[in-house]
Amino acid sequence: MLRTRISLVVVAATLLAVIVAVVSSYRGVTAMVADQFDRALVDRADAVAAVLDAGRVPAERPDTAEQLLLPDGTVRPLAPGRTALPVPPGALDVARSGEGRLTAETAVGDRTFGVLVQGRGEGHGALVVSQDYAEAERMDKEFLGRIGWTTAGAAAVCAALSRLLIGRILRPMRRLARAAERISSTQDLGTALPAAGRDEVGRLTLAFEVMLDALRRSREAQQRLVQNASHELRTPLTSVRGSAELLQRARGRLAPEDEEKILGTLVAESVALDELVRELVELATDRQADEDQVPLDLAAAAEDCADRFRRRTGRVVDVDVDAAGAGPDRDGAVVVLARPRALHRCIDNLLANAVKFSPGGTPVTVLVESAPAGPGGDGASDRRGAGGRARPGVPCVRLVVRDLGPGIRPEERDAVFDRFYRGAGTQSTPGSGLGLAIVHDLVTADGGTVFAGTGPGGGAEVGFTLPRAVPAARRG
Repeated sequence: MLRTRISLVVVAATLLAVIVAVVSSYRGVTAMVADQFDRALVDRADAVAAVLDAGRVPAERPDTAEQLLLPDGTVRPLAPGRTALPVPPGALDVARSGEGRLTAETAVGDRTFGVLVQGRGEGHGALVVSQDYAEAERMDKEFLGRIGWTTAGAAAVCAALSRLLIGRILRPMRRLARAAERISSTQDLGTALPAAGRDEVGRLTLAFEVMLDALRRSREAQQRLVQNASHELRTPLTSVRGSAELLQRARGRLAPEDEEKILGTLVAESVALDELVRELVELATDRQADEDQVPLDLAAAAEDCADRFRRRTGRVVDVDVDAAGAGPDRDGAVVVLARPRALHRCIDNLLANAVKFSPGGTPVTVLVESAPAGPGGDGASDRRGAGGRARPGVPCVRLVVRDLGPGIRPEERDAVFDRFYRGAGTQSTPGSGLGLAIVHDLVTADGGTVFAGTGPGGGAEVGFTLPRAVPAARRG
């Protein structure tokens, strides 16, 4: 459980800090106390020596013992009735020389004494002063005991407070987790999330809200796609079924020209059905998603697609590169950042749309030029998808396909990029209504925009803008 783990980490960190502080303080205090004991021994030795020099006997103290160590090694306690304490090694050398000092410790049973041996002059031996450490050891044990209980109490209080405070901090996260579990179990993307604060948990909640909103939009788009697809599929399927049932009932009794007409209807509807299914699959899966954006010559791509349509349809397709407006590189290329297959598919769809909705003897023009600061063209409607990554200030190039057909009415200029949309007067025209929707999705995925409007000749003007590729020399 996250709350318990964080509480344990807080308690462990607190204990570590307390232990480090206690150990450092204990070592400092121990050194200070030892120094005080050493100074006390020196002061006591000097005081006893002064009393002895005056010919008097020093007063007894319960925590100290004084004795004389003669040059021959004899130990004589200064207080009557006192038992002589053992002298540390090296004390006899000080007594024989009568000079210098020696500090040591000695143990008598379970008691420890600090010992100071101080010379009294040549031939007079040495003064041995011993001080009992029992009181110091008692204070040391009492200090350690209090520190232990204090540390344990601090750890308990820290654990309780940290668990309480961390519980309050994690409360929004628990609410968010419950909401996520409820969404996971019920699949209800409309479930309300807890109010977002200004901390990291609030940012996480906002991120969840954005993700849920994207999922809701995706589900709505998926449902619309399924509904529209079922509606669009119903028409060719009904026609195919009706034609097949008619052939089944006739069983060879139809006139050859009627049978040929029915078979032609079957083939045409099958082709339309195949095209619809193919475009639905492409729109739903985006097969170009595995491509990477690379620098591409937009003018060359337009010429390739135009040449293919010339051979396929016999129509006149002109490609015009506005060298001054597009600002080609030194080798004449107009380079944009795009995915190769996606770019060619977009141009193909625009050309197919222009060929379909314009008279057979009229030309189709493809124009490559710099993107204007405003919308796509005169009276054009500029549209950027939710996935577009177009950035302000980034130079762009646009491709426009113009025809001399009936054009696009102003109120339809945004709608033509919707899936399955068919304008007034085009309901009977073959097609799936997905061509421009595919262009919109592919272009916005590459950070561009799409637009539709009326061309100079009165026909339709449909196209897209893409960010210009920055040369490597300027990029570095």
